[in-house]
Amino acid sequence: MLTGALLLSPSLLAEGQTRYVSDNIYIYIHGGPGSQYRIIGSIEAGEKITLMPETEGEFSKIVDHKGREGWIRTDKLQQQVSMRYRMADMETQLAAAQSKLQSVSNQSSNVSEQLDDLQSKLSKTEAELQKASAARDAALAQVENMQDNARFHMWQQGGLIAAGGLILGVILVYLPRPQRRRRDRWM
Repeated sequence: MLTGALLLSPSLLAEGQTRYVSDNIYIYIHGGPGSQYRIIGSIEAGEKITLMPETEGEFSKIVDHKGREGWIRTDKLQQQVSMRYRMADMETQLAAAQSKLQSVSNQSSNVSEQLDDLQSKLSKTEAELQKASAARDAALAQVENMQDNARFHMWQQGGLIAAGGLILGVILVYLPRPQRRRRDRWM
């Protein structure tokens, strides 16, 4: 009973652990169309081969990447690239996509920084515009006031001249006129 418990314990320990199947499997290349023929080499899973038109039973003739001719089981061939190579391509594409995403993210942060900078410059420019508009309005009001003062002074001077002329005219009317001496009078 103790021996049975010891035999079961390693399997119980391994029960909840995650494991993966290795991609490093290989297929034997036989010298003829069958497993009874001599093994002339092996091909790793996913290797690219050239399929020859000859098939017999469950075996097809191939030429491997090393140029060896041989026979392998037809059910071990597939038209799609193996996951081993597709995964490498996908990892390359993923790395390229991540670098693009990072550059877009950096550009986005740069653009947002530029936008913030431009917004602060815009608010400063608007404040300066308001100050300039206020100064312009004050200058226009001052010019208008100066024109009004000039008109007032002109009217004032004109009024003074007219009043002076009127007073002078009245005074001249009431001033005694020198009388002419008559010649027929004696002195």
